[in-house]
Amino acid sequence: MHVLGYVRVSTEEQANSGLGVEAQVAAINAECRRRGWSVEILSDLGRSGKQVNPELRRALDLLESGQADGLVVAKLDRLARSVQHASAVINTAQEQGWTLCVIDGAIDLTTANGRAMAQMLSVFAELEREMISSRTKDALAARSARGLYNGRRSAIPAGVLRRIVLSRAEGSSFGRIAGELTAEGVLSPTGLPVWQESTVRRAFATASAPEVHLAEV
Repeated sequence: MHVLGYVRVSTEEQANSGLGVEAQVAAINAECRRRGWSVEILSDLGRSGKQVNPELRRALDLLESGQADGLVVAKLDRLARSVQHASAVINTAQEQGWTLCVIDGAIDLTTANGRAMAQMLSVFAELEREMISSRTKDALAARSARGLYNGRRSAIPAGVLRRIVLSRAEGSSFGRIAGELTAEGVLSPTGLPVWQESTVRRAFATASAPEVHLAEV
């Protein structure tokens, strides 16, 4: 098999000094030699994992188009910063038919045990979503009990939210805005690499809603 090895370090200092990079590359090369896989290393240096960075996006595109058979990373946090994002990548791998190997996390879609670990991660991702939803509902209920407007602060970064508002003002559809954010690798509020039209629509509505007291309506 021909696989892609993905390496990421999060600060410019690490990128310049090589701290962490050599260890990740060495671990990936050793694992691929052990399995008899050929490997091509792709790296995002000095970048956080809060979005789908350029080389990770390139890797996912190559895998989707069938130009590689799998993705290998040394640690799960090099691939994703959230359980939901990691789960999304695993689901993509399973849907598209390529393998994912996380060397230190026992996630390996080529083995039964590794697939079981992947399923457990998906369960935790769903649990995380439900817990977030429950906390949100409780917070909204508490605000409503105090007679406050429930136009809560968006989880979307201010810069992205501002872009949505400006793009909409310039005539872009919600679907087009969602497509542009997805293509640029901006993570959605839930940490997934794909934006839905409904997410953009809600974000625009939240940004446009006035902060008012219910008693004044």
